[in-house]
Amino acid sequence: MNIEDFKKEIKKLGIEPNEGQMEQLRKYTEFLIEYNTHTNITAITDEKNIYLKHYYDSLTLAKIIDLTKENNLLDIGSGAGFPGMVLKIFYPNLEITLVDSNNKKTKFLTELKNKLGLEKLTIINDRVEKITKEYINKFDVVTARAVTNLPVLIELAIPLVKPNKYFIAMKGNVLEELNKSKYAIEQLDCHLDKVIEFKLPIIESNRSLIKIEKLQKSELNKLRSYEKIIKKPLQK
Repeated sequence: MNIEDFKKEIKKLGIEPNEGQMEQLRKYTEFLIEYNTHTNITAITDEKNIYLKHYYDSLTLAKIIDLTKENNLLDIGSGAGFPGMVLKIFYPNLEITLVDSNNKKTKFLTELKNKLGLEKLTIINDRVEKITKEYINKFDVVTARAVTNLPVLIELAIPLVKPNKYFIAMKGNVLEELNKSKYAIEQLDCHLDKVIEFKLPIIESNRSLIKIEKLQKSELNKLRSYEKIIKKPLQK
């Protein structure tokens, strides 16, 4: 995907990029490719695939939620900043928190944040289950792109979502995982709001967005430990 194709495709998502945002993406790309020569941050290192598989893919979240109407967002397992860092560039209204347990990646994100001059952006080097106490019932939107299996991911993410707000999982072909997740959704007082399946332009690979609404406030003393979540996921 070249830059003009990228601009054309994100306009279909309702995103009108300005020159400043496109310049930030140019700097992002340059820094990512350079950084990856000495520190393994991503397997995708050519510009066209970065724009398609990282930037455009991150912005497909707009297919299922209007982020201009939300206040804050948490990206679980942000890696090299996808989708959270890309969302910060195109939705400057959002207060965004990126969490990743890989110190090399959060170091990269911190340097990138400074290079791009981004504000209202928090970067946390930790496992998501370790931040639950501090951030319980905190976020309008929690998202995760290509992170762990869905029943486990739902149980880790939902406590961080505000009541009547959303967890959105970004996945590939997700039908089997989704079927396994229905019990977890029910047990955690949630509602499956919407599922959107589509294909990425050009390469036609499958993508899914799973939007889950949280109905009740989470109580810390009722949450299961990470060990129990992993050993016995909420699935039938």
